[in-house]
Amino acid sequence: MDSHTIKLWQGDCETTEVNYLHYWRILDPTEQQHVSTIKNEQLHRRYVEIHARLRILLGHVVNAMPEQLRIHKTEYGKPYLADYPELVFNLSHTANKMVVAIANNYDLGIDIELCKPRTNLDALVDKCFAEEEKSYWQQLPENEKTQAFFRFWTRKEAFVKATGKGIALGLKQCVINPLNQTELLRIPQDYGQASEWFIQDIDLGEFICCALAAKNKGINHIERLDVSWNSLATIA
Repeated sequence: MDSHTIKLWQGDCETTEVNYLHYWRILDPTEQQHVSTIKNEQLHRRYVEIHARLRILLGHVVNAMPEQLRIHKTEYGKPYLADYPELVFNLSHTANKMVVAIANNYDLGIDIELCKPRTNLDALVDKCFAEEEKSYWQQLPENEKTQAFFRFWTRKEAFVKATGKGIALGLKQCVINPLNQTELLRIPQDYGQASEWFIQDIDLGEFICCALAAKNKGINHIERLDVSWNSLATIA
């Protein structure tokens, strides 16, 4: 991969019985053990497909058999390839949508959410938004608040995933500039200057919010690859 490119893959999950055993065999024993605890059949099948598809994609990138990849996790749960530490990837999924970001030697994170009404948005804003974000959100018309909330949420979530700490970092600790929502106002000092990072919204259609966060170390290209799961399957 070009060292100055971030590649994004997105697709829909099929969660059908036809390929279930094929996907299951691709998972490693740890993944199989975890998914065996998921009793909801739809969520169970979705987990199997999503993580098998991730392995197929990563195997294609590094030219390795997907079932042989050693995917380990950091202290805070961020996955990485033990044998290809220079390759950075991040996965997010919601309902039947999945998106993966891959690059070389970048701090990056991606998040995707369904923009659906929730009764506790005010409480979540109080808990997770900084004062600048909260003030901006509260002044929006009611019919704009749901989508605006998820826009801010996915941007912030993408950043905390990029740091490797995830939610443990605290969403209030990363502040999106309401006047220029592709930039950060403040971040914890351990992660450099806010100006060293960029945020980009990813258009995946109506009622879907998706954002990418990355530390800008010479990135000059973001390549979108919109592929069906069938075309991804041919990579295996």
